[in-house]
Amino acid sequence: LFAEFWTFKTKDEAGAYLSYWCDLVEESKIFPFMQAAKTLKAHWFGIVSYSETNLNNGILEGINSKIQLAKKRARGYRNIQNFINLIYFIVGNLKFDYPRYSI
Repeated sequence: LFAEFWTFKTKDEAGAYLSYWCDLVEESKIFPFMQAAKTLKAHWFGIVSYSETNLNNGILEGINSKIQLAKKRARGYRNIQNFINLIYFIVGNLKFDYPRYSI
């Protein structure tokens, strides 16, 4: 039944259906589903907002993963500014126009 949630395009429809689904779960008394419903209620706004925006934090999680890997590799930085600069180099997709020298 929950798969139908992803077909709704407005927050009102999605919220109403999600509320209906959570009520069904509470009536079923199936513990794993009740835990899932509890999690959904804790993140209600973001889940319902997804129905209109189709945005999630997957990209942000990927960027964070790259930053954490750089942090592990370096085993520390002299100061926070060096770490911030490294983050810009890794995830900023910076484009540099280096001067070309002809010999």
